[in-house]
Amino acid sequence: MDLAGKQVLITGAARGIGATTARDLAARGARLALVGLEPERLQALAGELGTGHTWATADVTDGAELDAAVASSVEVLGGLDVVVANAGIASFGTVRTIDPEAFARTVDVNLTGVFRTVRATLPHLIDSRGYVLVVSSMAALVPTMGFSAYGASKAGVEAFADALRIEVAHLGVSVGCAHMSWIDTDMVRDAEQDLTAFRTMRQRLPWPMHSTTSVEECSAAFMRAIERRSRRVNVPRAVGLHHWIRPVVHSRLVDVVLARSTSGVLPRLETETAALGRSVSEKVAALRPARKG
Repeated sequence: MDLAGKQVLITGAARGIGATTARDLAARGARLALVGLEPERLQALAGELGTGHTWATADVTDGAELDAAVASSVEVLGGLDVVVANAGIASFGTVRTIDPEAFARTVDVNLTGVFRTVRATLPHLIDSRGYVLVVSSMAALVPTMGFSAYGASKAGVEAFADALRIEVAHLGVSVGCAHMSWIDTDMVRDAEQDLTAFRTMRQRLPWPMHSTTSVEECSAAFMRAIERRSRRVNVPRAVGLHHWIRPVVHSRLVDVVLARSTSGVLPRLETETAALGRSVSEKVAALRPARKG
């Protein structure tokens, strides 16, 4: 796919992977629709990218907001060739200690938000025979102790992408799924700042599970995936090994090894989370509280 002149919508575009990907796409001649929850950042980024780009505030857990954002984006751009369903949050705490609302919000943003994004944009992608890249994680491939909501939501995203790919193939739409290890974003930095136990857990993970990749490298991988309409993108590429060794990773032996290596860390994580009085970062807590009812 030649990116010059293509219309691309990105959710979670205000910062991190979404913002860097938007910059790289614009540099290759694409026209961007930036969707997220931070209007000041979105407006500033759209201005930085130059003329021909647009932005809209929308929560991916709100179908009406998302539909309106897609409609306004299509009105400005004239259509959509590529969608990057990137919006996501993390929550922390073991299953017995995590705030239930934080767990539900994480799944709603990371999984149901991807569904809402695809559902709202799919008619336009069918028109253009376009490409959608949904953002999962290495957490979908390996156990995520202390971050079960995140792991569960990202495993769901992978399953969603696999089903969607088959459903829309005859319509000319291609579907990619991104699996990333730790990327140098606010999400990772904030968790390390809040929880010393999180830092310890990361340090004890084997390569490549403990390595950190820059947002620039991640964006470059996304560029290649969009240009090639790739089925999968792994960041770093070594993450791809986990697709092949998944039966081993989920074996009883690995369960025992992980239980021993985290036996002293998980109680610490529970204590530190309780002391924080929240199961998400301050940035996520400030964006928008979970809806009730």
